[in-house]
Amino acid sequence: MRSIQKLTKPVALGLVLSTAALSSGCQSEMTATEGRGTRGAGIGAASGAIIGGIIGSTSGNFGRGALIGAAIGGVAGSVIGNYMDRQAAEIRREVGGAKVERVGEGIRVVFDTGLLYSTGSATLTSPSRYNIEKLSRILNRYNDTNIVIEGHTDTIGGEAANQMLSERRAESVASLLRTYGVAGNRMSTVGYGQTRPVATNETEYGRRLNRRVEVLIYANNALKRQAETGELKM
Repeated sequence: MRSIQKLTKPVALGLVLSTAALSSGCQSEMTATEGRGTRGAGIGAASGAIIGGIIGSTSGNFGRGALIGAAIGGVAGSVIGNYMDRQAAEIRREVGGAKVERVGEGIRVVFDTGLLYSTGSATLTSPSRYNIEKLSRILNRYNDTNIVIEGHTDTIGGEAANQMLSERRAESVASLLRTYGVAGNRMSTVGYGQTRPVATNETEYGRRLNRRVEVLIYANNALKRQAETGELKM
């Protein structure tokens, strides 16, 4: 049985919601509002694997919406936020080619796929493998987190081919992280193909922004319990 849960775009949300209903270990938060749009997320745990699902956002900030939806808030949320601040600072300092954003109680790391892969390929380049290795070291130091790895493409090429490419790219990052010791049951992968652009596909600059891999990092249940009981102090 595989330890990394793979989700494809058409069924990701349904799996999350059904898992949330059936799993006693599930944490689900369905709606959150920020700025101009309403965003939501459902993130559940089952059979030792994490299933990540993200509900669409009217502003296109899907990863941000997922992390906001996973927040618990209050004093515990503040403690988790401090934990994530430290982790995010290390990622910014040590991992090249990554845009790091602190969102709510989580972290959103965005890689331009042009820095990770050759055109049309899901094989990580040597420099990108080095940066993923550095990311793995940080993830292993802060191991009370779960991770969703998303692949995204532009609209050049066929929709089906882009969907497959996005899945393969997300899987390649997860596979390398696992090679460097990140536990597979912390990670889930999902490919969204060309369905979640963050910029226009009418320009090369916009298409470049849309070709990306996102790594979403959020607190697992153990970290939440430590924050709520005062065991986690930052």
